[in-house]
Amino acid sequence: MKMRSDGAIGRKSALLLVVWLAASISARGASALVYDLTASLDGAQEGAGSVTLGVGSLTGRFDDVSHFLTWSGTFSALSGTTSDAHFHGPAPVGAGALVQISMTSAGGDVFPIGVTSGAFSGTATLTATQATQLLAGLWYVNIHTSDRPGGEIRGQVFAAVPEPGTLALLGLGLVGLAFAGRRRSDACGTNA
Repeated sequence: MKMRSDGAIGRKSALLLVVWLAASISARGASALVYDLTASLDGAQEGAGSVTLGVGSLTGRFDDVSHFLTWSGTFSALSGTTSDAHFHGPAPVGAGALVQISMTSAGGDVFPIGVTSGAFSGTATLTATQATQLLAGLWYVNIHTSDRPGGEIRGQVFAAVPEPGTLALLGLGLVGLAFAGRRRSDACGTNA
């Protein structure tokens, strides 16, 4: 950028900065947004009749371009030993749905079977429909046990809206500084 003797940037430099910023933001639109996912699991979400001290949590990340989902979590104090675990959907809070992803059978997934507490993790690539359902909050995690084969604890999965890109914020700040410097120099009676 060309600086004038008074420290402000010229109109041509400011225009180039705006064009660069617009191109950066446009390019960002084609790149992935990564969503952070969370779920708190308990028996109350499983429905009436599921009285348990069992609890759990899940955190994950979802890439909206590759549709790649990663997750990890923990559970404890189950009344029975684990027999299976899944992502179910589409369903709002409290409603039932079909299995979308098994957490115990996919390659590389780790979910302990035959225990009352433990940790788990896994990955999956979703279809476009599954991705839409997940981001809309219509999926839940269900851990099944020997005492409750239909599911002992459950938690709705929620996606946090991603933060704006740091580069775009930096560019906006630079544009603001450029125009503030221009305004200050115009107020002093100089022109670019």
